[in-house]
Amino acid sequence: MASRDDIIIEITPQVLLKAYTCGIFPMAESAEDPALYWIEPQQRGILLLDQVHVPRRLARTIRRGVYEVRIDSDFEGVIDGCAASRSGRRTTWINRKIRGLYRDLFQAGYCHTVETWAGGRLVGGLYGVALHGAYFGESMFSTARDASKVALVYLCARLTRGGFSLLDTQFVTEHLKQFGTVEIDRSEFHALLEKALAHPADFHALPKDASPQQVLDIVEGRASV
Repeated sequence: MASRDDIIIEITPQVLLKAYTCGIFPMAESAEDPALYWIEPQQRGILLLDQVHVPRRLARTIRRGVYEVRIDSDFEGVIDGCAASRSGRRTTWINRKIRGLYRDLFQAGYCHTVETWAGGRLVGGLYGVALHGAYFGESMFSTARDASKVALVYLCARLTRGGFSLLDTQFVTEHLKQFGTVEIDRSEFHALLEKALAHPADFHALPKDASPQQVLDIVEGRASV
């Protein structure tokens, strides 16, 4: 839900964090549009961390270690990838203000990236904001097969191991449906958000060198967390 009446002339990282606790997030209409708009969907997408589905072929890709997965090593590369035009999408909502705000949150330790690398090159990843027991997913990208999907599975393992209870995907897409993303109404989302914000969590609880099998065991509920 957004309109031009919701234009934000100036927001700070602190205001943005407060907005997340209220269940709203900013977007721009295009990379060229200098304005930001508050968004609060009537129907919200979430991925239930205790019900994540990993497709068999993707699980095989993860076990084979096709991609190296890094955490928080290249924020600029990830946001560049998320903002890039690609097949089926010529424009992006990531403008200069969005870049600056999330860069500030990254430097302050609130914004985190999960990255997939191949041959020393960043080929996929995602970024989002961690607040207490909630992680607010913002965007993801991929330039190689399954690269963003691998990043998402690693994110789910990290959140589960770290004690998070809410993974907000904002919207439901075909890409996310295959992992078990569901749509809930605004009131239900706010109830889950309130619970998630009431307890601490640790994004770094999972070691960066966790093996692919450890990641799958956590996501699929075979490991103690």
